[in-house]
Amino acid sequence: MSTATMAAGKTAFREQRSIGMGIFFLLVALFIFGAFSLTATAEMTTAFGLNPGARTNAPRLDDWVLPTQSTLWVLSVVVAFAGGWQLARGFKRVNLALLVVALIFVFAFLTWAARGTSMNLLGMISTSLLRAAPIAFGALSGILCERAGVINIAIEGMMLSGAMVAVVAASLLRNYNQTNPITGEPVFPAWLVSLGQTLDQYNLHEAVPWYLLFGLLAAMLTGAVLAAFHAWLSVTFKVDQIVSGTVINIFSVGITSFLSQRFLQPIQALNSGGVFPILPIPGLSSIPIIGPLLFENRFIIYVLFVMVIGIFVMLYYTRWGLRTIAVGEHPKAADTLGVNVFKMRYLNVIMGGMVAGMGGAYFTIGSVGRFDEVLTAGKGFIGLAAMIFGKWDPLGAFGASLIFGFADALQVKLQGLGSGQVPIPSEFLLMAPYIVTMVVLAGAIGRAIPPAADGQPYEKD
Repeated sequence: MSTATMAAGKTAFREQRSIGMGIFFLLVALFIFGAFSLTATAEMTTAFGLNPGARTNAPRLDDWVLPTQSTLWVLSVVVAFAGGWQLARGFKRVNLALLVVALIFVFAFLTWAARGTSMNLLGMISTSLLRAAPIAFGALSGILCERAGVINIAIEGMMLSGAMVAVVAASLLRNYNQTNPITGEPVFPAWLVSLGQTLDQYNLHEAVPWYLLFGLLAAMLTGAVLAAFHAWLSVTFKVDQIVSGTVINIFSVGITSFLSQRFLQPIQALNSGGVFPILPIPGLSSIPIIGPLLFENRFIIYVLFVMVIGIFVMLYYTRWGLRTIAVGEHPKAADTLGVNVFKMRYLNVIMGGMVAGMGGAYFTIGSVGRFDEVLTAGKGFIGLAAMIFGKWDPLGAFGASLIFGFADALQVKLQGLGSGQVPIPSEFLLMAPYIVTMVVLAGAIGRAIPPAADGQPYEKD
């Protein structure tokens, strides 16, 4: 096929996509007008709360009260104008226009769903961030692995194992001085009691208890061990990477379920690690709206923010990052220039496992303080979808994770509004995060191209 023919094909595809996007915008406008505005009476109003919750240090703001039907009419007109503009002249950044239209549709849906009542809008956004956190950890783990050319579908298993080990380690150290109620003897060994008493004297901050930090480190170590096993199979022995990841997932589900039933459920001292308390950052947490959302969170959320920025900088502005990208795109060329392909892949996969372990720790010591079977509920796989949606970029993957987190928080909020407000069966609402995942994987935002050597074992000449 000639270059001219390929160029003509790409031009025709862009024109068809542009026309299709314009028609899609018009259909969205028609849906907002017909399904939402015509079913909301003119007297109804929608109130959106501007404070995430009672715990905030920021000054309280008045609720945002909107006339429901008029607001929906205006939103439908705006989307219709966007559709007409797309058909007539076309947006230079059509993906950005699609994102804006999607946000308008979501806001219109929330306005319709909360008609005649109120909804804590910022509270739901804050919840979205919390629900996006484990997905973002999984996405970052996938980026570290796949940028070096190793597919890692074992993120789910690494997160699940990390979640259990984190709560067990934190529980052991938190309850070190527990005694038998009958005999009065210490439940745990003398060395553990002595260690706990010593560390109690050097606790850094009440919002960052030392035993939870040890639990977080234990989760990272667990993820690293499983990732090293995955790298050993896929890099050294060149086992199919999908098969290797599947083995780790099956093993993690089996071993955690067995240990949970055998030890964690009967012995509560092993399954009560506690959670990181809220840690407001002085000054910043008092900023209206932004402060409570970004600067009044648990310690592990701040770790996530640092990880997103740190991995982005390391990937694009350091020698390690450039070598990682080279190994993932063209390992033979990197090897020719003196880069140790096997070492880089081992290093990146193990680092990815540590990040996945941190994501698993969020489920227990960062959220509920205890472990239950299959606690991760597929968030590791959704993390892989966020990685693809974000096109293997840390910032893009974090943004995609927020979308999945919002879908998860939205279905919880809609269930709370009741069937009278939102006549959608709860079973369909529970499907929302997974429906979003399928839409994303179907290629809703352009074409996502993975690293050229992703999943390909390297044979050194």
